[in-house]
Amino acid sequence: MSQPEIVQSILDGETVVSRVHLGGEDELFVTPNRTLVYRAEGLLSDESVDEFSHAAERVAVKEGRRKAKITLDYGLDGSETFGLSAKRLDEALQPILEGVLTSAGVVEDDERLIEAFRFSELTFVVTEQRVVRHIGSAVWDEDYETYHYDDVTDLSFESGSVATTVVLTVDGRQERFKTPNEDARLVREKLSKALCEYHSVGSLEEFRVKMADAQEQKAAESERDNTNFGEGPDPLSANPTELTEEPNNSTREQKSAESVERQPVEATSTTGGQTESEPVESTTTNVADAADLGFEGSGFEPADESVPTDEDIVAEIQSLREVVEAQGEQIRYQQELIEQLIDELRRGR
Repeated sequence: MSQPEIVQSILDGETVVSRVHLGGEDELFVTPNRTLVYRAEGLLSDESVDEFSHAAERVAVKEGRRKAKITLDYGLDGSETFGLSAKRLDEALQPILEGVLTSAGVVEDDERLIEAFRFSELTFVVTEQRVVRHIGSAVWDEDYETYHYDDVTDLSFESGSVATTVVLTVDGRQERFKTPNEDARLVREKLSKALCEYHSVGSLEEFRVKMADAQEQKAAESERDNTNFGEGPDPLSANPTELTEEPNNSTREQKSAESVERQPVEATSTTGGQTESEPVESTTTNVADAADLGFEGSGFEPADESVPTDEDIVAEIQSLREVVEAQGEQIRYQQELIEQLIDELRRGR
C-alpha cells in the first residue's frame, strides 16, 4: 500500500516499522525514531502530518469511551499530545512504546516488543529478551523495573478468584504482580513463549529442568574453585579455606489495581430534518346558468373551462413529485455531511 506524498517527503527514505489505520484515510506511521500522524483532508482540516519524537521521558494515556489521547512528555522541552479513536489505542500505543523504550536504552535496537499489557496503574511489557514493569498513572516513565531472561530461573502462575499472580524468580528472589483473570491466559502465553524461546526450550517444564541442571553445575564448580589444600610439601598440614554462603533471598510483592476505570463519554446524536407538505386549497367555480348563456330549453349545458382536465392533474402531480425528490436529495446530502463530521470528531480531529 502506497504512502501519501506528504508522508513520503517527510520520511525521506526512513524505514517504517509499523503502520496503523486510524479510520477514514487517517494513518499512523511509526519509525525507530519518531511517529507520524497523517490526517487526510476533511471538513475540519486540510491534509497534514504531525511528528512526534520517541526521545520522551514519559508516556501517558487518557482513554474515554470513544476517544483516547497519547501524550509524550519531553521534560524541559514540554509535551505533545495527539488524539485517536479509543478502539485504535492499543494497536497504536504498542509500536510507539517500543520506539520510546529503544530510544531510552531500555531495550536493544534490534529487540522487538512482543506485547504490552495495561492493567489500570500497571504496565507490563514483554519483549524478546526481558520484562519491563512500570507502576503508576503513566504508561511509562523513568521509574521502571526490568528483568532480563538471563537472570530468570523460574516462572509460575497462581490463580485467584479475581486475579492471577505472575511469579518471576530472578537471581534467587521472587518478583510478583497481579493480572486480571480475563487477561491472565494471554499474559501466560506471551511471557512463557518469550522466555522459552530465549532459552531454546519447548516448555516451562523443560526450562525448570535446564535451570536446575545449571544450578547444580554452578554449585559443583563453586565448590571446586573454593577448595584449597595450601602450599608447600605438606598439603595435609594446611588448613582448608572455610566456605561461607550467605542466602540472598527476598520476596516482595507489587500489587496493581485489578480493573481499568473508564469514564463514560456522551454519545453524539443527530436528528434529521423532516419535510412537511401543505395541502393545496382548491377553488371550485360555479357553473354558469344555462339560461344566461342562451342554452335554456335546448337540453344542453355549457362546458366549464375552469375545471382541470386529466392532463392538468397529471402535470401537477409530476411537478410535486419533482419538488419532493429534490428536497429528499438535499436531506440525504446533509445527512452525509453530518455523518462525516461525526466520524472525524470520533477520530480525534
